[in-house]
Amino acid sequence: MMPRYFLSLRYKDGPQGLAVDEEGDELPDATALQDHVLDTARDLINGNRISGINWRTCAFEVTDETGQVVLTVPFSEAVE
Repeated sequence: MMPRYFLSLRYKDGPQGLAVDEEGDELPDATALQDHVLDTARDLINGNRISGINWRTCAFEVTDETGQVVLTVPFSEAVE
């Protein structure tokens, strides 16, 4: 069984600025997780034109199944 990770989107400060991922994704290891997070960030940057969101200032706060934050990835890393 593969671990499940939740990619919650931080788009502004405070509790109201976090879009929580309720579904999650099963990924085999840390490399696959990193690749998935960066690919997802790139997809959002390139495909979404939601008014009022500066995607380059957003970040994914990745948690594991226990709710522990295991990774924080600023979207700026996806475009470097």
